[in-house]
Amino acid sequence: MKRYGALFDLDGVLIDSESTYTRFWTEIDRIYPTGIENYAIAIKGTTLPEIMKHYDNEEVKADILRRIHDFQETMSYSLYPGVENFLSELQSRGIPAAIVTSSDSRKMQLLFGQIPQLKIYFQAIIDASMVSKSKPHPEGYIKAADAIGCRPEDCFVFEDSLQGLKAGNASGATVVALATTYPREALNGKAAKIIDGLGDITVDDMLSLSKP
Repeated sequence: MKRYGALFDLDGVLIDSESTYTRFWTEIDRIYPTGIENYAIAIKGTTLPEIMKHYDNEEVKADILRRIHDFQETMSYSLYPGVENFLSELQSRGIPAAIVTSSDSRKMQLLFGQIPQLKIYFQAIIDASMVSKSKPHPEGYIKAADAIGCRPEDCFVFEDSLQGLKAGNASGATVVALATTYPREALNGKAAKIIDGLGDITVDDMLSLSKP
């Protein structure tokens, strides 16, 4: 009998924070231009160490790290509508879940400090410190599947970023795209289903999906 699992990105999937991060990184690129088009969008889904590779100057890196840590210390984290209902349904059906995020452990502490009830829904959390390769590499999703006792191909990945969608597909999982960061037309062909948020899907809907 198959053991299904559900693997979730964090920002743009569980918590409504992507627009806030877009403003932050747009401002950083104004202060320290990289020359990368739509920089704040291009880096979505990648870890902070990967982002830092765009900067050669150590003083610049240190300033950006200080700014992002100060920024996250004062952020207010809020769940998207429908998140807890969907996670609760997974839990009641005995389907284990994990978070796979490019965020660091400090941010996760801040998040769970503000929304402590969120942690009870997850059997594993794979953060940036636990992978050697950032999304779009599938390492995080493969590790998460193993951590909850499932094969990647028996898991469903929920992602909003193009990097994350690539990672989910590369892991062998069935991928659900959330149109919270990119318009639906940018997500076409990259997932088995496109939804506006977790309030738009049930566990039965999820289990009925097949890879595109």
